[in-house]
Amino acid sequence: MHWLVLGFKDMARSPGLSLLHGIVMAAFGGLIALLAHDQFWLLVGYLSAFMVVAPVLATSLYAMSRAMERNEKVDFELLVQTWTHWQLRLREQPASYWCLIRFGLLLGLAALGWIVTSSALITLLAPTAIHSPIDFIRHVVLAKDSHLFELWLGLGGMLAIPVFASSVVSMPLLLDRRVTVFQAVLTSWKAVMTHPIQMTFWAFLIIGFSLLGIFSLLLGLILIIPMLGHGSWHAYRDLVDVTHLEERITEPGER
Repeated sequence: MHWLVLGFKDMARSPGLSLLHGIVMAAFGGLIALLAHDQFWLLVGYLSAFMVVAPVLATSLYAMSRAMERNEKVDFELLVQTWTHWQLRLREQPASYWCLIRFGLLLGLAALGWIVTSSALITLLAPTAIHSPIDFIRHVVLAKDSHLFELWLGLGGMLAIPVFASSVVSMPLLLDRRVTVFQAVLTSWKAVMTHPIQMTFWAFLIIGFSLLGIFSLLLGLILIIPMLGHGSWHAYRDLVDVTHLEERITEPGER
């Protein structure tokens, strides 16, 4: 809960840019709902995948919290550089910088795998076509002679647990220090295994707030996304000892 409080304080220090992240995420979720509104199994898969890749989408929130921690200027230019600098100077970037991109791609592949698995499972095993939330509740969740919902939840959990354990502090670490993807993932697993109760509670907080944001017609995401993003940075700072790791120092003329 302390991480959430610190995340909320960071959001309050730069409300405009922080809420901009939430607005973009909510708009993206609305686009997904618009495109998949008549195919509920696809909608559920996309929204689940959205939660899988959230650590990557929150990268600039981590950059903002790091800048605040260092008493550096936080403005729109910081966000632009966080997302685009690697594209502008590909050949000059150190090899460790590519870890950010590699890890993002890995999470993207995990999200794609869940979309395919979720949609295939519901399409093939549901007793009737699922086109709306009511159909899903009636024919999957409340079906008396079927265990499809339990199977669907089980498969989702099998994906969510290793993804969470691999990513809970990985993106902030990759942003902050010169480490490899393997080092970041190993550090993330170590944090989870060292503090299993706290990290399980943190996972449920993330899931709970995310669902709250989704079921509030996505409007709640405007506040929840920046709070969780900033909070995740403070989780990383609290869980990981980085004193022995080389800092990712920006080059002259950069932030």
